[in-house]
Amino acid sequence: MTPETWMQASARALGQAIGAGQLCPVDLTEALLAAIRAHPHGPRIYARLSDRRALDEAMAARGRARAGLRRSPLDGVPISWKDLFDTAGLATEAGTALLRGRVPDQDAAVLTAMTRAGTVCLGKTHMTEFAYSGLGLNPVTATPPCIHDAACVPGGSSSGAAASVAFGLAPLAIGSDTGGSVRIPAAWNDLVGLKTTSGRLSLAGVVPLAPRFDTVGPLARSVADCALALAAMENRPPPDLRGASLAGIRFLVLEGAPFEDIRPVPAQGFAQAVAALEQAGAQISRAKLDPVEAALGLSAIIYTPECYAQWRHLIETDPDVMFTPVLERFRSGRVHLAADYLSAWGELDRHRRSYLAQTAGFDAVLLPTAPNLPPNAERLTRDHAYFTTENLLTLRNTRIANMLGLCALTLPSGTPSVGLSLMAAPMAEDRLLRIGAAAEAVLTEMPPSGITGL
Repeated sequence: MTPETWMQASARALGQAIGAGQLCPVDLTEALLAAIRAHPHGPRIYARLSDRRALDEAMAARGRARAGLRRSPLDGVPISWKDLFDTAGLATEAGTALLRGRVPDQDAAVLTAMTRAGTVCLGKTHMTEFAYSGLGLNPVTATPPCIHDAACVPGGSSSGAAASVAFGLAPLAIGSDTGGSVRIPAAWNDLVGLKTTSGRLSLAGVVPLAPRFDTVGPLARSVADCALALAAMENRPPPDLRGASLAGIRFLVLEGAPFEDIRPVPAQGFAQAVAALEQAGAQISRAKLDPVEAALGLSAIIYTPECYAQWRHLIETDPDVMFTPVLERFRSGRVHLAADYLSAWGELDRHRRSYLAQTAGFDAVLLPTAPNLPPNAERLTRDHAYFTTENLLTLRNTRIANMLGLCALTLPSGTPSVGLSLMAAPMAEDRLLRIGAAAEAVLTEMPPSGITGL
C-alpha cells in the first residue's frame, strides 16, 4: 500500500495493512493531517483538528502493532468525528454560534469506546446547526461541498463527516442520525451510511437534538467498514459478512409516500438498483403500508416540540445568531399542546407495532434514500422558502425509519448521489449489514448508470 492509495482505501483495508506490518499508523495519520491542511476544501470540511491527540494515539497504535497486541481490526485507523461528539479539551460546538467556545472535559461514550479499540481521532467535522437540517447548509460556520459539485450542499446534518470520507480526508467518519442525518449525506456523496436503532449506542456526551430519536452511526466506503465501526463502539467482535448472498432474500419495495414528488434521476437510479438485486436472486414485492403514511403524518408534532424543548432557553437568549430557516424550524415546536404531543406518541406506538407485523415476512424494506438530488447552496441561502421545501422533501424518506424505530442502511445505487435504503426491524443491525454486504457486491458490479442530475 502506497501513500497514493491511502486516501481512498477502506478503513478495513488500512487496518489489515497495519496488522500486516505494511503500514505505519503514524505515517498514515501524518499524511491525513497534511492532506486536510493542504486540501482547498479542508476548512469547509473540518471545524478543527486534534493533531496532538491524533499523533499520540497513532504512536500508541504503532507500538501495539509491533508487539502483536492490536486491540481491534480498526486499531491505528484515523477517524473523523461530527462536531457534536464531546472531545475532552477540544471545542465541541454542534455547528452553532450559541455553543461557541464550549469545551467538554471528557469524551463522549462512543468516542471513548472507539479510542479503546485503538482508533485515532483526527478532529471534528462541520455540521448543520444543532443537527437540525438534512441539507448540510450552514452559513454560520461552514458548508462542506458535495463530492460531485462543490457548489451544492452535501446533505446533513453530518455534512462534514460525509465530505471527509468522500474527499479522501478520513477513511471513516462517525455521525448522528435523528431524521436522516447519516443517510442523506452518505447517499449524496456515494457512501455507505448506517442508522442504528434508537437506544443501541450510548448518547452520553453527544450534544442532543431530539433524544428519543437521536442515534449514532458511521459513514464509510463499504458495508464492512460500517460493521467494524459498530462493533468497535460496542466493544465486541464484528458480524461475519463472508459469503453473504441475495439468494432467497425477500425485499419489500415501499410504495406510496417515498415516491411522491420524487425527481427523475433518483427514481430511475433506484429502479435500476432494485432490478439488479432481483436479477441477483432477491425476491421483490411491492406495497403501500398504511402505518408508514400515518407515522409520517405525525412527524411535525412528534419532532418539533422535543427539539424546541431541548434548546429553547439558549436559543431565545440570542436568536439572531442562528440561520433563520433553522431558527424558524425550532420555533415551530412551540405551538403544539402537550396533550396533543402525548396523544401522538400513543398513536405512533400503535403504528410501529402494525408496521412490524406487516413486514415480518420480509428481510428488509427498500426505498430511495432521498427523493431529490443535492440542491445549490447559494440558492438555499438566499431563498428561505426553497430551503424549507427542499429540506422537508430531503428528509421525508429517511424519517420513516426514525419514526418507526427501525435500523437502516443506505448504499450507493450506482447513480451519482442516489442512495438505496434498506430498513430492518429494531436491533437487527447485524442481519441488515450482512444483507447490505450482499447487495453492495451486486451494485458494485453494475456498469455505471450514466444517469446524472447535478
